[in-house]
Amino acid sequence: MPDPTLRNVFEAILKYGHDEDFVPRDRDDEFQPTNAPAGSPEKLEILAERVRSGHPLWHGEDRVDYTGLTGAVRPRE
Repeated sequence: MPDPTLRNVFEAILKYGHDEDFVPRDRDDEFQPTNAPAGSPEKLEILAERVRSGHPLWHGEDRVDYTGLTGAVRPRE
């Protein structure tokens, strides 16, 4: 049974020695989708903060593609 006193998966591992029963909390105002593209430093920081906060890694409305983004072009050598 999930322990509502645990704030994140790290606390579950420290308390129980595993994360099998940890259930992320996704029903609060802090768990918002992100428009950050996959692999970007911004997305990685958001994912890290989600873990620290006890939220699921993925939000159903996170960006799923690279539409509308532009990137730096490096000339070939």
